[in-house]
Amino acid sequence: MRLLSFLVFIIFCATVLAWDKEDHEIFDLVSAIEGSEGRGTTFYSWLDVPSTASTSEIAKAYRKLSIQLHPDKNPGNKKIAERFARLGVVSAILRNSASRKRYDFFYKNGVPKWRGTGYYYSRFRPGLGTVLTFLIILSSGMQYFIHRSNYKRDLRRIEDVVREARLAAWGPKMVPVEGQRKVKVNMRGRQRYDEDGNLIGGKTIDMVVSGNAVYVLDPDGDMHPVDSDTATPPTVRGTWFLALVHSAYSFSLNKIKGNHIEAQAVEDLEIDDGYDSTATGSDQAGSGTVTPQEAVVGGNRKPATKAGGKRRKAVRKR
Repeated sequence: MRLLSFLVFIIFCATVLAWDKEDHEIFDLVSAIEGSEGRGTTFYSWLDVPSTASTSEIAKAYRKLSIQLHPDKNPGNKKIAERFARLGVVSAILRNSASRKRYDFFYKNGVPKWRGTGYYYSRFRPGLGTVLTFLIILSSGMQYFIHRSNYKRDLRRIEDVVREARLAAWGPKMVPVEGQRKVKVNMRGRQRYDEDGNLIGGKTIDMVVSGNAVYVLDPDGDMHPVDSDTATPPTVRGTWFLALVHSAYSFSLNKIKGNHIEAQAVEDLEIDDGYDSTATGSDQAGSGTVTPQEAVVGGNRKPATKAGGKRRKAVRKR
């Protein structure tokens, strides 16, 4: 059965690969005619001739229909030019023996619904943005379903570990016991015991069963609960693209906040130091000159001084 299915698949793939450019042109033309002339319209039915019509009969039918569809006869009709050009292609295909034979094959057997990815790619020609969007959605969806599968597997594993811990603490009858019980649980599967009741084989971990709660016991005495909350559930936000966008947004936001805090700290420091950025050079501390306000202390005017603080000598006139 498998061999037969494989052979059918190979034959189907070979058929798809055998379609060339002319076949794809016929596919496009058939779809366009059905869209403009009505579903189920064929080359022959559009020309109103039988499939056994001769070349002369096809030429006669073409001339008759082309007069009706000529753009000069149908002013104002925006689609008439496309129909008229399409009619010429149909006439050329049916009047060529090789092309007509190729069309007759699909006319009798039907135009395939699935025509290969190459056909649809060449027809729709997706842009770079469309391709990237598709790849992002595809990869994110696959990542989500893988995480979901791993989450379900972790839940089953947690249930097995909890059950084994309770079995070791409560016994085969699984009757809850009050207080805490320290047990060893085999991490490789179901617990196995020898004739004396000792646990055998596999890697074991220390666990504590307290009521219905189960804990993993660390060597330092810390206990960590083991339940369904231990497994991390999958989220759409956790997929790589959304996580990357969120990380970039958080980084930019923290950067803006950091710059704002730094600017505020500098401003506060300038205020604490008594620095006035609007003051002139002569008004700032250490400029070597004294302002009128500084010259008056306790109502008495100080003597004028030169730069450097020296007293100006009086000049006696002769």
